[in-house]
Amino acid sequence: MGVFDSIKEMVTQKPVGLKKPDFYKADSDAKKQLERLQQLYATAPDRVKPRIERDMKLLAYGIAGEESVAFELNNSYLPIVVLHDLRLEHEGLSVQIDYLIITTKFCLVVECKNLFGNLEVNSRGEFIRELDFNGKRKKEGIYSPITQNVRHMEMIKQLRLGNKKNPLMRVALEKSFGDFHKSVIVLANPKTVINLKNAPKNVKDQIIRSDQLIEYIKRLIRESKDLASSEKEMYEMADFFVGLHKENPVGYTERYLVGGGFEQSDAIVDSEVDGGVDVAVDETPLYQALKQYRYETSKAEGIKAYYIFNNAQLEALIAAMPRSLEELRKISGFGEVKCEKYGEEILGIVRRYRE
Repeated sequence: MGVFDSIKEMVTQKPVGLKKPDFYKADSDAKKQLERLQQLYATAPDRVKPRIERDMKLLAYGIAGEESVAFELNNSYLPIVVLHDLRLEHEGLSVQIDYLIITTKFCLVVECKNLFGNLEVNSRGEFIRELDFNGKRKKEGIYSPITQNVRHMEMIKQLRLGNKKNPLMRVALEKSFGDFHKSVIVLANPKTVINLKNAPKNVKDQIIRSDQLIEYIKRLIRESKDLASSEKEMYEMADFFVGLHKENPVGYTERYLVGGGFEQSDAIVDSEVDGGVDVAVDETPLYQALKQYRYETSKAEGIKAYYIFNNAQLEALIAAMPRSLEELRKISGFGEVKCEKYGEEILGIVRRYRE
């Protein structure tokens, strides 16, 4: 590498002549939250510690799955740009993307799953997990990661369309979106047995193990008939998404700390005390009322419940107890569209349980 190229790399923080993966966004919100929980655990009351331990285990398990994907990518020697833990928002909705991989031919959205137990996908495309529970085999349905990636892809599409001012460019993007943007589910737990025998073909094609990821990417590159993007175009795409990334303002620690102390956090973690029996947040009347509203509204509109608000946003509502639309808008996930559509009814429910 010449002196000019070395200086250029120092100034732009981008490699010249991409020959291996560049983790252009490598930080992780999950790691930051785990560090905060570890610090919180040291001073937490004994009755809160089991809940923090549970959350730390869940975070650590998810991080381990994502690190197995990072290992495969780091050892691939592919000229790709990698964005890790990307959180995007649009019109009051948000998505968290484990990995966005920008290759010379396409962008790949990776949903990483480090699942316990064995996995089966039936002919209807439903995901069923089988676990050992007290010596017995137990089956349970889980939320489809395929559906998760559909949401991720739709968010990316809307954000990219919003960036195109020229109507002709918008039409061209609509037409080529599926060719340039792809998604895959990566199962990171090597012990998980996957049964896809009866799964629809479109589902089978989107589920792989972490050790199959590199060959999967190489195959898609070989099969693509599109012109290769330049290095400059790849980084322009990376900069576009990094510029849209939003830090998650409501994390695990907000379940325990409100206003800076555990005394107030007890109102959230153990929201009501009746006869000396602690009642968790999801057992409080306000939580149940908001959850019932979410369920009934989603059924009436024919949409998923989390489109109204997800569980983290529900807990943030209880923590903030907003009194006005202005206060509601300050809660992550409650943008103008969502507040206009659902705001007054949500405030009415909160008001009933404040008085």
